[in-house]
Amino acid sequence: MTSVKNNFLPPGLVSNLEEVLLSKKKKNGNNGEDDDDKKTDEKTDESAEPSTSDSVDNSDNSKPIVLVTNGDGIDSPGLVFLVEALVREGLYNVHVCAPQSEKSVSGHSVTLGETIAVNSAEISGATAFEVSGTPVDCVSLALSGALFSWSKPLLVISGINRGSSCGHHMFYSGVVAGAREALLSGVPSMSISLNWKKDESQESHFKDAVSVCLPLVNAAIRDIEKGIFPKSCALDIEIPTAPLINKGFKSTKQSMWRSTLCWQAVSANRHPSAGHFMSNQQSLGIQLAQLSRDASAAGAARRLTTQKKNVEIESVGAAAKSNSNRVKKYFRLEFLDKEQEDTDEDLDFRALENGFVAVTPLSVNLHSESDTRAAASDWISAQQPGNQESPSTQS
Repeated sequence: MTSVKNNFLPPGLVSNLEEVLLSKKKKNGNNGEDDDDKKTDEKTDESAEPSTSDSVDNSDNSKPIVLVTNGDGIDSPGLVFLVEALVREGLYNVHVCAPQSEKSVSGHSVTLGETIAVNSAEISGATAFEVSGTPVDCVSLALSGALFSWSKPLLVISGINRGSSCGHHMFYSGVVAGAREALLSGVPSMSISLNWKKDESQESHFKDAVSVCLPLVNAAIRDIEKGIFPKSCALDIEIPTAPLINKGFKSTKQSMWRSTLCWQAVSANRHPSAGHFMSNQQSLGIQLAQLSRDASAAGAARRLTTQKKNVEIESVGAAAKSNSNRVKKYFRLEFLDKEQEDTDEDLDFRALENGFVAVTPLSVNLHSESDTRAAASDWISAQQPGNQESPSTQS
């Protein structure tokens, strides 16, 4: 007697599939398994070949390499507008390695022990790849030398993100994590976010945000080449909601600001768990599609000769389900804004709300953090309008 207590599929279908799989295994024997393994190995070898050739690009090595990633996904307007602007500058080799989908609150997570997919993407003038991983995966992969023909760009830019990453949001933020991963690897970096507000912001504001931050990007690349860019720090750049109406760059400190984490219960009928389960089990779906015809035939034959056994299996499955003591609940997390009482004008969120472009230096070395902040503050002050050099003066 077979119990189907832990199966997600109807017990009759499970039994049919088991019979078909068993018969196929007996028919093929070990030789069939060896052939399947051989075919699998051949497919693996074939799929590995393009990644080797893709690591070679035809970029102009005389231009500095700039790597762009983000947390909102490769198709987000913030990234697309930024990359297009960098390409139009005509000064850089622009490479993109970004998540294929939205990963804005993935934090500094990595995909360990699982295979990620990398596909080429079309962004005019840039060499671009989309990755089925996190922003940290993207930066780590790009800097490994396995994807591109280089392993150390001059600068890594993460953004432009939809929504502020001020305060404690930096710990949740995928866009900040992308810049932080570059910093951990010894590559200068910056993360850029637009203070997006519902019912107020619009997509064209990303273009405005690009025009605001591009002079800072050009200045950073110029000074990195000269060796005078602040060492051992990444810059988190927060652009106000109305980018073109800003009061200039302001060196800020990371605040303790954070949104309220609000968990809400979700009713079971609003969460189709069975459909969700099947959608996430693509390999199982493929197997079912391949075996459906054989399983249907086997089921029809078995119903004629083993009806009693099927009824017994169905009964056991129903009894097990009704006696289950498991409790399943569903919840959804949302960020809720709250009023901030801190009035320090040098904090990131306060400067941002006051209309400044807040630039916060981030360090991973606590022993030199104060020196890093001081050097970064001096550099940021020098980038105010009127103090900046033209990109054409870069040597």
